[in-house]
Amino acid sequence: MTTLLYEGKSKRMYETGDPFVLKVEYKDEVTAKNGSRHDFAPGKGRLNNLITSNIFERLEAAGIPSHFIETTGEATQIVRRVDMIPMEIVVRNLAAGDITNRLGFKKGEEFAPPLIEFFLKDDALHDPLINRAHAIHMKIATHDEIDELKKRANQINVALLDIMEPMGLKLADFKIEFGRDRKGNILLADEISPDTCRIWDAATGENFDKDVYREGTGSVVDAYQKFYEKMEEIK
Repeated sequence: MTTLLYEGKSKRMYETGDPFVLKVEYKDEVTAKNGSRHDFAPGKGRLNNLITSNIFERLEAAGIPSHFIETTGEATQIVRRVDMIPMEIVVRNLAAGDITNRLGFKKGEEFAPPLIEFFLKDDALHDPLINRAHAIHMKIATHDEIDELKKRANQINVALLDIMEPMGLKLADFKIEFGRDRKGNILLADEISPDTCRIWDAATGENFDKDVYREGTGSVVDAYQKFYEKMEEIK
């Protein structure tokens, strides 16, 4: 029997019979603007679960540890229990989204090397941009841990680019989160899916991510399904 531990905008987390293992259920919901915009999207939970599971398995094979254990159903998986680090790490290969408004970069402008930004995970404060000094002062992470997080972020970026390129896609940017397991080891956590990435067709510029919902240009389920099919083709 499972007990609901936490419910967020896109997932529910359940306790299991093992105190060190949690069950994740992906929801058929889509949100934007810190949850102020909200709709139901039947089938989205299944796709995010399958895509995240696939990507985490590939990252594990590339030597990048995560909390992922295994897929247990169409919209469920089990993961190692971690204490989440309240920080979102955004890796940008190409300018898109808020950085074009915040700093005036032209959409599609390349960052070489990739740009890494930290955001405090706090909806009430609208997830503000923070720097290393902020994170250390707030006791979110130590100096060495921040170095480790940046190193992991770059490794994940390389691995994701290796996944996307054969699919004929560009990875503009993505958001990741980490947690600490019971031994203090830092593990990639949460998810990596079209909800957390900006993914563009290299030839046409077509979106395969949540921007189709943010910008009202299409169906997230259709876009995610196309992405999943492309990913399955290059196994």
